Amino acid sequence: MTDPAQVKLELADMIAAASDGMVSAADVLAARHPLSALGLTSLARIRLIDTIEDSFGVDLDLDEDLSSFEHVDALAARLADLLAAQ
Repeated sequence: MTDPAQVKLELADMIAAASDGMVSAADVLAARHPLSALGLTSLARIRLIDTIEDSFGVDLDLDEDLSSFEHVDALAARLADLLAAQ
């Protein structure tokens, strides 16, 4: 799956699960603000990274710029690029 729109839908569900429901998938999809402004905590972010790596079979380089983890559109595009490169 390399379609950023489809990846975004899956990420929204993953974000909701990683945040234990504190941030809903609908909120993620409608957001115009960073995920941290929606209430995504650092612990939820770590859970999200683990879930993304396990679900999509990719390794996310945590030493690089993590600003794409603030906006679901940027994260979906980055993940779609990683998947297309496989």
